[in-house]
Amino acid sequence: MIYQVLDVNVNYEKAGIQKAAYRPKLYVYARENSEQIEAGRRRPAVIICPGGGYERTSDREAEPVALEYLQAGVQAFVLRYSCKPDVWPAAQLELAQAIHMVREKAREWCVNPDKIIISGFSAGGHLAASVGCFWNREFLYGPLGLCAEDIRPNGQILCYPVITSGEKAHRGSFDALLGEERSRDEEWLRRMSLEYQVGPQVPKTFLWHTTTDELVPVENSLYYMSALKAAGVNFEAHLYPVGEHGISLANEEGARIDNPAQIVPQAQSWMPLAKVWLKNF
Repeated sequence: MIYQVLDVNVNYEKAGIQKAAYRPKLYVYARENSEQIEAGRRRPAVIICPGGGYERTSDREAEPVALEYLQAGVQAFVLRYSCKPDVWPAAQLELAQAIHMVREKAREWCVNPDKIIISGFSAGGHLAASVGCFWNREFLYGPLGLCAEDIRPNGQILCYPVITSGEKAHRGSFDALLGEERSRDEEWLRRMSLEYQVGPQVPKTFLWHTTTDELVPVENSLYYMSALKAAGVNFEAHLYPVGEHGISLANEEGARIDNPAQIVPQAQSWMPLAKVWLKNF
């Protein structure tokens, strides 16, 4: 197995960002090929963006999820991206750079460069979905010295994602993402409300949410699904009748030891379903 922790290098000054001290990291969990099995195998890759309201990145939505994908024969990467006080588009540039890193090192990491999927939980879902919407915009690939195809995700897996900045918004995520001044600007808020940014450029999508999520209401996913359908984007969606926000894998591996409510048998099927989606990708 390949395990590495790499810096994600971004020229923030070129993007007009005054960067805080934190430096993003990409954690690599990848199977090595065996001469006795299949020496030239190229596997799908999933880049995981944990949630945390753009204020932190959750441990529960990081390595436990990566190991599930790895067990299924998918190369897994966890992006520990910049959060508050860093603001838009620091994290988005970092995810774009991470996509490029995985594509550039596809041979070394035994990755199929045409099957690089971005995944996110909660605010990490907003991060993944925003790169899914904006990967072909110059403001995202230009500061990296890349072209749009270098940072293009081939698919996305969104888990109870933050999407809308409207009535059903998780307001704290947008406050942290945009900073105090821009988070009060209606034009900026609409730009970050991703149901308005969906078009045919958005990649094939797998999405799930619980209908009892009170922190990030299910309407976030419903609005996004409606926009995907209108844009003709292929998607698969699963809605579960129970489960609080932030349940990760919905099992013991992704739950806080002091919060049994995060163990939700009815929602545990999302990961097996995502694996089937990836197998048929």
